[in-house]
Amino acid sequence: MSFTIHGLGVSGGIAIGHAHLVTSASLEVDHYQIPEEFIAKEVKRFDKAVKQVRTELDWLETDVNTTHKGDASADMAAFVTVHRMILQDPSFSDVPREIIRRESCNAEWALKLQLDELLAHFADVQDEYLRERKTDVRQVAERVIAALGGQDSAVPEKLRERAEDTILVAHDLSPADVILFKDHKVAAFVTDVGGATSHTAILARSLAIPAIVALHTSRELLREDEVIIVDGTQGVVIVDPDETVLSEYRLKQHQWKLERQKLSRIKTASAETLDGVHIELHANIELPIDLDAVKHSGATGVGLFRSEFLFMNRKDLPTEDEQFEAYKAVAEGLKGKPVVIRTLDLGADKTANGPDQASSHSALGLRAIRYCLADPLLFNTQLRAILRAARHGDVRILIPMLAGYNEIKQTLAAIARAKEQLRDEGRKFADKILVGGMIEIPAAAIALPMFLRHLVFLSIGTNDLIQYTLAIDRTDDSVAHLYDPLHPAVLQLVSSVIRQANAANVPVAVCGEMAGDVNMTRMLLGFGLRDFSMHPANVLTVKQRVLMSSVADIEPAVAKILKADDPDKLRSLVEKLNA
Repeated sequence: MSFTIHGLGVSGGIAIGHAHLVTSASLEVDHYQIPEEFIAKEVKRFDKAVKQVRTELDWLETDVNTTHKGDASADMAAFVTVHRMILQDPSFSDVPREIIRRESCNAEWALKLQLDELLAHFADVQDEYLRERKTDVRQVAERVIAALGGQDSAVPEKLRERAEDTILVAHDLSPADVILFKDHKVAAFVTDVGGATSHTAILARSLAIPAIVALHTSRELLREDEVIIVDGTQGVVIVDPDETVLSEYRLKQHQWKLERQKLSRIKTASAETLDGVHIELHANIELPIDLDAVKHSGATGVGLFRSEFLFMNRKDLPTEDEQFEAYKAVAEGLKGKPVVIRTLDLGADKTANGPDQASSHSALGLRAIRYCLADPLLFNTQLRAILRAARHGDVRILIPMLAGYNEIKQTLAAIARAKEQLRDEGRKFADKILVGGMIEIPAAAIALPMFLRHLVFLSIGTNDLIQYTLAIDRTDDSVAHLYDPLHPAVLQLVSSVIRQANAANVPVAVCGEMAGDVNMTRMLLGFGLRDFSMHPANVLTVKQRVLMSSVADIEPAVAKILKADDPDKLRSLVEKLNA
């Protein structure tokens, strides 16, 4: 019997194939006492399992760096590195040993107790990306538990023998799973859990493999070898389709492949509309290793370097020299193309000292520029590193979450002090550097003239702007459906910021999810936006839409959208704009 399952499509494309149900290690482990004389042996068993997983991750890292050149290698290497760091963290590798000795319990149970403790720290995390990182901790634990049970990470022989149309169906997939499986004729990924920023989602996009997450019950509803269609664009799994549906989706799949081939041809083309308006398409990155993805995307620079990721998943703070080397590597790697470094967006759920302080500040509390101004030494160290690195490329400073003039004034004064220090010490740095601000809270958008007078460029962070404008915590499942980028209030704010900035000749970009959503491209062009920054995987899709658009034709339609307040009519107008 044919039926459909709906989830969150996180990587576009269509796959038609046979389901292969993947079973991961269970965190439901037995608890039993270990006699005193065997405690040391149990600790050794735990150490051996940790060592085995470390060896597996070492092998994966080598494999990624030697055999997976291209867009996906940076993402894959980064995820393996994160898992290695988690495994090496004393809270993960040492504490269970102490628990074994203290509780006289088996290694699996000791690890489970410590895992529960670590996961509890993520309970109040608001940021979607960071919330997904608890999955990393759980996945590393699963690997160690599997190793304790005598399993290794090799791809099952059954999968090696399968055809190219194999579609993996799992409760969840770790980055290591994805790396292992991707070379074995996997057509798509389907998981019960995960979000738009889960590893499965990010890696699937990098690998251009269709993927749907958050299906909740796929492993219960699907049977091994069952024929399924995965529509990663629509987020739909069609189970046991009839011949008519299969024919329809085979045609769609063919058209999708043709579109991807066309996209690769425009990689080096200038992003220019049909009526000759040039558009800048930049990439968002987290770490220097993302540079490969930027280069392969065709992006003309980095519009958002989330510098806080240099500070996360570690116990200590990066030194000025360490930060300098990271910023310098990106600046030099882009060979003169712009690099916009967002200063630390720490606080709330993003901490510099791991998950121990994950809930120390609320989302509307001491975070981003507020956090930096409250810790001048931390801020000064970063500013000095950026100013030094700016000698090696077109580096610019972007300040997050500014709300008023006092914060702008204090920030500019902090930059001036850092310059003065470097000058006094005889250090080389870029005295002339562009300083911009993020518009991501309604107060900044409404009081924009103040920002236009004191900053030389702006970047709209649509994710937070939407969340704060609508008072919607998008990480809260009970209200997440109310998170609406097409809410008239959001559109008015975004268009107003772009219009005012253009009128003042202050460059303005959009660096939130809106920029990478091709369904928003024409509307943003109609608002007057000429600078988009997005995940590298989205650059070519957005470029294609730019190349097929005429600003002169778009503007009247966008004016109608801005006047609409009926949700159905508004969406109808947007669909018509994109038709």
